[in-house]
Amino acid sequence: MHPLSEEKVFKDPVHNYIHVKDSTIWRLINTSEFQRLRRIRQLGTSYLTFHGAEHSRFSHSLGVYEITRQIISQFERNGYVDWPKEEKLLALCAALLHDLGHGPFSHSMEEAFDMNHEEWTRRIITGDTEVNLILGEVETGFPEKVASVIAKTYEKAIVVNLVSSPLDADRMDYLLRDAYYTGVNYGTIDMDRILRILRPYKGRVVVKESGMHAVEDYLMSRYQMYWQVYFHPVTRSSDILLRQIFRRAKELHQSGYEFAFMLKPLPQLFEDKITEEDYLKLDEALIQTAFMQWSEEEDAILSDLCYRFMHRRLYKYVEVESLDNEFIDEIKNEFERVGMNLDYDLEIDFPTDLPYDVFRPGEVSSQKQILLLDRNDRLREISEVSDIVRSISGIHRGKCHLYYPANKVETVMSLLSPSVALIFKR
Repeated sequence: MHPLSEEKVFKDPVHNYIHVKDSTIWRLINTSEFQRLRRIRQLGTSYLTFHGAEHSRFSHSLGVYEITRQIISQFERNGYVDWPKEEKLLALCAALLHDLGHGPFSHSMEEAFDMNHEEWTRRIITGDTEVNLILGEVETGFPEKVASVIAKTYEKAIVVNLVSSPLDADRMDYLLRDAYYTGVNYGTIDMDRILRILRPYKGRVVVKESGMHAVEDYLMSRYQMYWQVYFHPVTRSSDILLRQIFRRAKELHQSGYEFAFMLKPLPQLFEDKITEEDYLKLDEALIQTAFMQWSEEEDAILSDLCYRFMHRRLYKYVEVESLDNEFIDEIKNEFERVGMNLDYDLEIDFPTDLPYDVFRPGEVSSQKQILLLDRNDRLREISEVSDIVRSISGIHRGKCHLYYPANKVETVMSLLSPSVALIFKR
């Protein structure tokens, strides 16, 4: 590692200060690829539900780096022999760059175009980029090492654990940061306590058993954040609109429709031919500019969807107890009979379909487990010891919601069968 002549410090509302002491980290932060993350919100469309959720992937990535730095500093201060000191820079780089491949509106765009942000992160790190050039100066093959940590294939699992595990720096930062910016208390966790109880042990990161209650609190906070913030039904409505806009625009492009307004690299995105260079031009400012213009497109479906999204005229929703296929088919048949568009006027949604990794105890892979280390150096999976973890695991798998444009349904309400109309009159 090459220390800076003077330590750089970022003032941060979550961690108070973020410290940068190494020149490689400082140079990575100042690359165009990393600075792009300022223009991508951490919580996608959640700002339409929680007005304070305007924070960026940039600030989150700095936070993950800082937590990782603090964990490693704690390992080194205590002289833990199981921590490979030579991997410090690798872990810090992977923590900083782990979200580099996120696109506009993050997971919503991934669903719309069947993308994977981790794959794009690896492509950017190993491609013809400023980030790759800086990492390559560390040593030959270093960009590939960083990419392998993010891919969870690096040979030393302990390095991967810091960035990707049920109790990692990524999750700890987004719980604290997302709670702060959404204004909820669910994500409040005792970071200082958690940092003190983490241990490097036989090639992975484990938890000192005496600190189990801090981890229970972390898992409970995570549980609450998922169901109260990340899976909020209003946010799901905006996510649905976003995916529908992308789907409609892609359909129109592929059919030869002439858009009144089109920005590069959207055609390449619609054709699944987007390069790393073009992908890095995608940010939320570009996408929202396109949406505002498309709200005046001749295509009625696209213009309506974009107007709804830009002006927060979201779809309404009703909750149904369970997914009864016969009941859903009845609703679809009725919608089709009265002239509704089944592709765009009705969406059946389960929050459990989201690409979030809710902790489950008893996973076969030890990398998906939180292991407790007792005084006799024995490891046990946390759900074997904690009644609280067992109690919150396996409950609340989400509920089925039907999303629909209320104004359209209201105009045909009198034409629907009484049983179907009753559902949408709730």
